[in-house]
Amino acid sequence: MTEEIQNDAAFGATDESATGPSFTVEKIYVKDVSFEVPNAPAVFNEQTQPQLQMNLSQQVTRLNDAAFEVVLGVTLTCTADDKPLYLAEVKQAGVFGLAGFDAQTLDAMLGTHCPNVLYPYARQLISDLIQAGGFPPFLLQPLSFEALYAEGLRQRMTQGQPGLESSEAAGNA
Repeated sequence: MTEEIQNDAAFGATDESATGPSFTVEKIYVKDVSFEVPNAPAVFNEQTQPQLQMNLSQQVTRLNDAAFEVVLGVTLTCTADDKPLYLAEVKQAGVFGLAGFDAQTLDAMLGTHCPNVLYPYARQLISDLIQAGGFPPFLLQPLSFEALYAEGLRQRMTQGQPGLESSEAAGNA
């Protein structure tokens, strides 16, 4: 059985020109996490309607010719009557192998496919943090990273900025 696995691994490591472009998820990890309840325990007695604000950011770092670290930042701020109830910040990261893509497709993969892989992990972690912080469960809604990428691409074209794959960091998504 071990021999079969080694043969399959060797088969998967063929020349990329024979197999075409490849995308692999090498590692997924939490790079940074923070949860704050600055006015606890008084906030648990608040009877007002909370307001939520979510900010997204994405950072892409080229590790070598075919490996990229993508960091998806999600910040959720909950306030009531202009007082902070809680602040949850997660930087969910992954190392992705991307080989054989042209520059435009590589940029799109880094801007859409990689965040789509990372978002469910960040979403679950934020939900767990909020519940562990003593607040009712909260689940972030699904996002269209394709639409966010298209808008970001339009803005970059207007400003004459390079694509994601050629920059160390991308701004807010």
